[in-house]
Amino acid sequence: MEYHFSFSKKIGLLVFHALLFVNLFAQSSLLTSSNLPIVVINTGGQTILDDPKITADLGIVYNGTGQRNALTDAFNHYNGKIGIEVRGQSSQMFPMKSYGIELRLADGSSNNQSLFGMPSESDWVLYAPYTDKTLMRNVLAYSISNSLGRYASKCRFVELILNNDYKGIYVLMEKIKPGRAGIVKMKKSDIEGDALTGGYIFSLDKQPNAWYSSFPAPKSTNQSFPHFSYVYPKETDIVEQQKNYIKKQVDDFEAALNSSNFQDPLIGVRKYADLNSFMDYFIVNEISRNVDGYRLSSYFNKDRDSKNSLIKAGPVWDYDLSFRNANYCNGSNVNGWAFQFNEVCPGDGAGLVPFWWEKLFTDSNYVKDLHKRWTQQRTSVLKTANLNQVIDSIVQLTDEARQRHFKRWPILGQYIWPNPNPIPNSYTEEISYLKVWLDQRLTWIDQNLPKQIKANWTESNTGTLQVNVFPNPINSRSKIQILAKEDQEISVELFQVNGKLTYATKKLLIKGLNQIDQNFSFISSGIYLLVIKNGAGEKIITKLIK
Repeated sequence: MEYHFSFSKKIGLLVFHALLFVNLFAQSSLLTSSNLPIVVINTGGQTILDDPKITADLGIVYNGTGQRNALTDAFNHYNGKIGIEVRGQSSQMFPMKSYGIELRLADGSSNNQSLFGMPSESDWVLYAPYTDKTLMRNVLAYSISNSLGRYASKCRFVELILNNDYKGIYVLMEKIKPGRAGIVKMKKSDIEGDALTGGYIFSLDKQPNAWYSSFPAPKSTNQSFPHFSYVYPKETDIVEQQKNYIKKQVDDFEAALNSSNFQDPLIGVRKYADLNSFMDYFIVNEISRNVDGYRLSSYFNKDRDSKNSLIKAGPVWDYDLSFRNANYCNGSNVNGWAFQFNEVCPGDGAGLVPFWWEKLFTDSNYVKDLHKRWTQQRTSVLKTANLNQVIDSIVQLTDEARQRHFKRWPILGQYIWPNPNPIPNSYTEEISYLKVWLDQRLTWIDQNLPKQIKANWTESNTGTLQVNVFPNPINSRSKIQILAKEDQEISVELFQVNGKLTYATKKLLIKGLNQIDQNFSFISSGIYLLVIKNGAGEKIITKLIK
């Protein structure tokens, strides 16, 4: 009897291992050849950790554009060691994991290599589009950024086999690094002069490791202060002088943006930030209505002063929960601004949007330039037909591999966090939902992006006019900003302190905010009085210094 039990147990184990072998063989045999490159990783029985990277073997089969790639082909594109780790935060709960990989030499040192014609580097990402059943949301967002002339990670669709287990379609993409983003690489010895000024990459994210903003997130119910992270130099490499420098640059940028003179072209926010980059960053986030936009996986960079002294928004990153793929905080809505996330979820513990974007929408020139930028791009690269063409090209490219992918991961028609309702029942429906939503989203932005600031007159204001001149001391780029309670005509007069009239004109004001670009280069240095009057006898006198 004991012998019979032992024999049965052995038979059971043999059957178990046989079934396991058959299952693994069935998974790997889903893929024999592909029009996509084939990536094969073998960890030698090791478990891939969140951190640190373990050493593994990587082989890539890629026979060139338009050629098929077979699992029996030689590893002709890459064949060598890598370090590999699980990456991502909330995505780690999915059975299909994303990985960070570092190409390595036999001695464990970094091995810079070009993959699929992309610039040579050692650090790459294998992104798993599990919750994104279109498989393309990141690629679509990066394509939009690139079409606007802004760097975003180059990508390549591949199929992955990990330890003889077919894992489906992955996106091999560039990890954000200074060289790729077009900024200078730094050394620990860069602690003074121009070398100290760049380049830096920093972010807002779920697991911050750097400094807090001095300004609370607007509308926060938990007094949340945005918290920054060091991306490059990374936390383990950045030295104290560099920490102090980049913190001060961001502090000065925030202080200038928060000040009453924030629109001043010399001392306002434009002294510290490239607002054109902020406009393009805004466009990508709003087209996609990225629920994490502006607050998580949000990257910014600062190059060396000798190249460019301004803080730039970007590169864009992490758009798997965009384009109608989040069922919380209005993430799937066609209407509404993504930058106003705090109004919808003011107590969100992962992070809130800093005050920057709300304040920029009170900058008359920013709003005007943003609208111009949007309308220009909507007649070219951001045409709905152009974006649909990008979608269709990915559908066609992944058609064959997609059949295998969804056999491996039979999730079409099922809820995967945080898919919104209604859930498409097929891949064709996934693409149809995406296109319809995108068309409606673009139309909503067309109809709701303001051409100019519509400033409201508050009851606390006296009279019918409020006047602000910036910069003051005045120069050739000074502006006279007038908030009017109603449509009216005014006279604008400039006097020397001895009462001599130097300049006079008349202007028609509309109700709301008006801005007069005034070139004061024709007057000599000194003190002047700007007098603005209306037909009702109202007079406002402002002292100007040249």
